[in-house]
Amino acid sequence: MTHLPNSKRRHRPFSAVAAALALAAGMAGGLAQAQPAAARANRSADFIVAVVNTELVTSVELAQRIERITAEARRGGATLPDPAALRQQVLDALIDERVQITYARETGQKVDDADVDRAIANIAAQNQITVPQLRERLRADGMDMARFRANLRDQVLLERVREREVASRIRISDADVDRLLEERRAKSSGAAQINVAQILVTVPDGAGADVVAQRQARAAQALARVKAGEDFSKVAREFSEDPNREAGGELGMRPADRLPDLFVEAVKPLAVGQVTDQPLRSAAGFHILKLVDRQGDDPFKVTQTRARHILLRAADRAQAPLVAQRLGTLRQQIERGEKKFDEVAREISEDASAPSGGDLGWASPGNFVPEFEEAMNRLPLGGISPPVASRFGVHLIQVLERRSAQVDPKEVREQARNQLREAKFEPTYQDWAKELRLRAYIELREPPL
Repeated sequence: MTHLPNSKRRHRPFSAVAAALALAAGMAGGLAQAQPAAARANRSADFIVAVVNTELVTSVELAQRIERITAEARRGGATLPDPAALRQQVLDALIDERVQITYARETGQKVDDADVDRAIANIAAQNQITVPQLRERLRADGMDMARFRANLRDQVLLERVREREVASRIRISDADVDRLLEERRAKSSGAAQINVAQILVTVPDGAGADVVAQRQARAAQALARVKAGEDFSKVAREFSEDPNREAGGELGMRPADRLPDLFVEAVKPLAVGQVTDQPLRSAAGFHILKLVDRQGDDPFKVTQTRARHILLRAADRAQAPLVAQRLGTLRQQIERGEKKFDEVAREISEDASAPSGGDLGWASPGNFVPEFEEAMNRLPLGGISPPVASRFGVHLIQVLERRSAQVDPKEVREQARNQLREAKFEPTYQDWAKELRLRAYIELREPPL
């Protein structure tokens, strides 16, 4: 998430501290599992696999991380690279962690005990246990609380330093902002924003003439009830076979070029609130359209979105596909009605929005990181995204509402600045991480004979 302007900073859904909690939890291993058997068996044969500055990476630690990733892949049915490639990926991730943590310590910045206490309480809450129960599980995993606190302190420190270092390298000039706003104006010039609601009566592929006639008659029946004065959204909920029917068939405000040409042409002659005279035929079936709202290209009038999300974090890149697979399964369960989005968010989401069911509130363009915002903007009302990866973790996103809003010109510029800053964050972070690694002392060691 980007920082919102001071007057609007009601939440920062993907905070650096929250990321640190997940990383520290990952370092401790799965809280619900015993310490990996292979690591226990091999503890007596532990040896150093890498020296990173003043830190060590041991064979037991490497084996624990590999075993945890392998177990998660097995549970989720995911495919991992061959053992040699997986070992190298995990070793690289551990080395990068050590390089960045040693640098963070050298900066002299401190994380006080109160910060660590709050982080531990949050981790316990995310796992739906008390702090004493967390302490017992850590003990069962062979990690005492002092070691866990040290790991957690390092991760909170690392995230703070990482945010500061990367942010300090990003420079956004007024000319950059002017250029982005001009590109937006050029792109939207003459293109209206349209909010259309539809009643869709589907026609199966290859349907015969009698089936088509039956479906057309059902669409005509729905249209007749709308013309007789019934509320469009009520008829849509009863007749429509579209995923947005519970939202009254509304597709939400979006640029005309993101709607089917059939829809755009059909609503051109309509005034706001009017409905098409006849059902429209497409490959999907018969559509009845209502023009809910239409906007011009006013640069200070934007479409705001209220969305919610479920965020899960990965301790390293090797775990990201496994996290995405878990979220994909949850998405299917939510869409089948087996689970509720807000309840899942409260139960497992690793974000400050979890207590409110993942609700992020109203947001203007540029408030979220680009990959999150792009996926959110493609969704219809009520739609749930596939798993979306960002630098904060992996998300499921659901759009609850959209609205048009007049925005202060200063806020528009600040949002544009945030958008440019977020677009530069990931490549800037990668450059910073590479520089740290090049400056670090790294010695790889072969296993003893």
